[in-house]
Order: sequence, then C-alpha cells, then structure tokens
Amino acid sequence: MASPARQPLPEPVPVDSDRARSRPADAPRVLERPDPDAFRKVVGRFATGVTVLTTVVDGRHLAMTANSFVSVSLEPLLVLVSVRQDARFHDPLLAAGVWGVSVLADDMSQASRDFARRGGAPDPGDRQLRGWAHSLGPRTGVALLDGALALLECGTVATHPAGDHTLVVGEVMGLARPRPDAAPLVFYEGAYLSTGPRAGNGS
Repeated sequence: MASPARQPLPEPVPVDSDRARSRPADAPRVLERPDPDAFRKVVGRFATGVTVLTTVVDGRHLAMTANSFVSVSLEPLLVLVSVRQDARFHDPLLAAGVWGVSVLADDMSQASRDFARRGGAPDPGDRQLRGWAHSLGPRTGVALLDGALALLECGTVATHPAGDHTLVVGEVMGLARPRPDAAPLVFYEGAYLSTGPRAGNGS
C-alpha cells in the first residue's frame, strides 16, 4: 500500500499467464525457511532513506541512526519509527515523549555512522551529538542536525511493542525542508548509495 504522504500507486496491470509461468533459471523454486540471517539479507534489498532520531531528557540530548521511518497519516499528520528495545535510545525516547527526525542528505553518511552505535547507557552530557552542528526545535527542544535535507519535530501519541522492537507513533508538530534540492542518503544491502545531484526548483 502506498504511503499516504506520497502519490498513489498506478492501477495493477493484468499478468500475462504464459510469462508468469516462466522464471529465470537461477530463481529459487522454493522460498527459504525464514531465519534472522536470511531475513536481514532479504529486507536489505529494500532501499531506504536514512534518518537520525533525536530526543532530549533532563537537558541531555541523545541521537540514533534509523532507517525504519514511515509516514502514516495525513489527518492527523502521523509518522512512525521502530526502535530496538535494547537500544540505549529506547527508554529515553519513551520517557521524553518528544523526538526529532533529521533526514540525511547524501553528503552526511558520516553522521549516519556516528549515531549508529548500539548498547550501553546514554553518554553523559550531549556527547551523543558527537560534535555535529545542530539547532533546537522550537516546539520540542530536540536537536535537529544542520545540513539535513528535511526535519520533523514529533510528539509521541502511541507506542506498540513488536517483537524485539517498539513502534513509536508521533504526531508531527513542526517540519522544514532546509535543503530541498539535496540528494538523499540511501541505504541498500548494508552500504550507502549516492544518488547524485538532484535537479529541481525547490518547490
């Protein structure tokens, strides 16, 4: 199903039954029995954008790289992020109830790497921002990375346990497109892809 924040998908095209019966010689005839390793390899073939999630608790700014970011609804404006329950970002995120999303441009792969560490307790102070320039969202006070191609401030409206993750649904409280013509950072099969310069009018 298409994301409600995007254009609807075209109508399905009828399948040619003769072509449907054919398959490449190397195509699997039986799907693998799923296990975590096979699952990672399969879902890794779904290209995604990359974001840095941020929150603030008692004046301490925390951040985490995530590509599990989804638009959910236009009325009201809702988005969703999926966070591992053993991530150091998880409990502060749920406690704070506010968070930011910085959608990374293709020249920000190092930011993605810097905020991708897992496990352990949050670092003291604001060292989680690792020297990256940022501003504070006017509605939530969360850090938003300078240089991102899009920014959102969100307030949590629901959380749903889902296996070893928690799905966090947030209402969008503020947004911006500071670099509307920048190319996105794309993650595919465990690597970053550059989509090159993007032509556009910034509208």
